[in-house]
Amino acid sequence: MVELSLLRAQAHSPSYFSLMRGSVGQSAPVDFCIPCNPYFPTPDIFDHLGRNLETILKFYPSDADTITAELSSTLGLHPKTVAMGNGSTELITWIDHLLVRESLAVPIPTFGRWTDQPMETGKRVDMFPLLENRNFGLDVNEYVSFIRMRGSRVAVICNPNNPDGGYLPKHEVLRLLDELIDLDLVIVDESFGDFVDAEPYPGVAAEAAVRPNVIVLRSLGKNFGLHGIRFGYMVANPALAGKVRDALPKWNLNSFAEVVVFMMKQFMGEYQESLRRLAQDRRAMFHQLSCMPELSVYASQGNFLLVKLPAGFDGVPLRDHLLTEHGVYVRECGNKLGTTSQFLRLVVRPQEDVRRLLVGMTQFLYSGSLHETPVVGMHHRHVNPLSA
Repeated sequence: MVELSLLRAQAHSPSYFSLMRGSVGQSAPVDFCIPCNPYFPTPDIFDHLGRNLETILKFYPSDADTITAELSSTLGLHPKTVAMGNGSTELITWIDHLLVRESLAVPIPTFGRWTDQPMETGKRVDMFPLLENRNFGLDVNEYVSFIRMRGSRVAVICNPNNPDGGYLPKHEVLRLLDELIDLDLVIVDESFGDFVDAEPYPGVAAEAAVRPNVIVLRSLGKNFGLHGIRFGYMVANPALAGKVRDALPKWNLNSFAEVVVFMMKQFMGEYQESLRRLAQDRRAMFHQLSCMPELSVYASQGNFLLVKLPAGFDGVPLRDHLLTEHGVYVRECGNKLGTTSQFLRLVVRPQEDVRRLLVGMTQFLYSGSLHETPVVGMHHRHVNPLSA
């Protein structure tokens, strides 16, 4: 039996390892909770890593400068503009400690560390609410006005945003950077940026490298489907990047991260193919969920979809039902600032997994055997011209 108390004991979702330890003897749940690329690495890449496991685990990695230089070469970036971290959360922590002095503005809902981390160190966090009736879209003019009104010295956006997958087009991001040129710092968290297909080459890392107050954050773990390795990077002008890089421990990256970074050029074709397949799955999953009566689905450019349950339904019992009865693990959003437990974030997965999810959701939401009054009515959809 899955230990459901694990799902209620902390703000962040429990790890896959915790769930597995609590369900000894059962098959592994299908993970719709942790945003992971299901198509990368390929089986051949995992075979390669497996054959080299003893070496990877036995020996020290190279120092961070060596690994960063290889990553920069692969991505076409100057190494002095790049700092690599043990996951993007390590970089968020150091950015907060080193570069955020007084206050930070952030739209909500968004990734929780952008509110929690600065609050933990006594900074003022100015939260700009993204409105449900606007599909959680970010209006640049209104965000800038909010920042001016509050006097925030640092501004953050996540693009695509988490948990809704909302995407701000590149020209709008650049307009935001221009408007906020006088701030101490503007951070564009592009952790899910590789999943965007609304426009080509949407990121602003090249801009960050030459601007005085901009940091772009990227997560290799999320994009590559390798959360366990814990590796991400930031791009900024050499002075900003150097300040963070100099504060990081010399061996903050592990040997797995080094091996994967040095494999990137060889397997870039397979990686791009994984993104194409995932975009197709996102379109199919969006359509299938949109056909469920009274379920709201928000257009996304991430590798996940935010849904709002029909009136009268709560995500906690649905999450528990899916896990215990169908072996499906989803993210209920009741502890995310700016949303409620009526919302679920569902990771994009292959169709055979989605069918399992849909069966479980249909049984819970529309079966008279589970609820006294079945939910009926016309469904509605939230459509974004940039949706894929």
